[in-house]
Amino acid sequence: MGHPADTYSLVADIGGTNTRVALADGRQIVAGTIRRYSNTQFPGLESVLQRYIADEGGVDPKAACVAVAGPVREGRANMTNLDWTIDKETLARATKAETVAILNDLQAQGHALGHLDASHIRSILPGPEGQPNAARLVVGVGTGFNAAPVFELAQGRIVAPSECGHANLPIRNEMELRLCQFVSTAHGFPAVEDVLSGRGLERVYAFLSKEAGAPSERTAKDIMQSCTDGSDKRAEEAARLFTQMLGTVCGNLSLIQLPFGGVYLVGGVARAFAPHLMNFGFGDAFRDKGRFAGFMSNFAVHVIEDDYAALTGSAAHLVALSEQSESA
Repeated sequence: MGHPADTYSLVADIGGTNTRVALADGRQIVAGTIRRYSNTQFPGLESVLQRYIADEGGVDPKAACVAVAGPVREGRANMTNLDWTIDKETLARATKAETVAILNDLQAQGHALGHLDASHIRSILPGPEGQPNAARLVVGVGTGFNAAPVFELAQGRIVAPSECGHANLPIRNEMELRLCQFVSTAHGFPAVEDVLSGRGLERVYAFLSKEAGAPSERTAKDIMQSCTDGSDKRAEEAARLFTQMLGTVCGNLSLIQLPFGGVYLVGGVARAFAPHLMNFGFGDAFRDKGRFAGFMSNFAVHVIEDDYAALTGSAAHLVALSEQSESA
């Protein structure tokens, strides 16, 4: 397979388990070029990208952007759930691209907004249509948890990074206090992603089993399957508690950022929960803000069901960088 040199961009989405890599033509992912690699099979990102370039016939990209599940500072990223360190020098060496960029994965999701097929966006809570320059919020629920506000400014789109998944988990009642005490045994600190993540759902199930005097464990996948087929009432109870806490946290973040352009849930766990969110109380928990309960109806909530949105966002970011360079 051959590709023209200095024509396409290389984009990658690096999760805690897998790395997905693709080529992009402008903001569009080139059909048939998405490949997935298991991170455990590689010592670092450079070897993954070199493997991808070889698999794509020695493609020579003009630009490269990677989205990483971890904080990015001064062109350097440290993965939260993976022992990899990534910097622009490594990215440039691996791809030989003239332009390189590193984004937090939620930043990439934010840059994807407006460039995704409408069929891949599921509406959960209705809200008034925001103005074109209204702030939006992306909330990632998957291997971990994070969120990022999206601002449309005169000079272009800004997606501010954060690591809010490591903030304290909110507590509304005695059961949630006991849950926080249960999950805090792992790190000594009850963080949001200790509950609101795939592993977190498993902890919620284990907690409820212990509360019932019948300790038991199940995988997140099996818990969600039981919610669909009705085979395990405790799985449904765990998913309901998870959903309500997710609603509370998303409501809190919405009051902080005021995303009148909408809240967008992304990530594998968010997609799995999408059919159940309203039945399990997400809307009530999201809007349970006392005298501001009515105000919360200003924020529509959606789920992005495009598994490759971060790749599209990375491509869109490279286009924006190119446009800014040309206008400078």
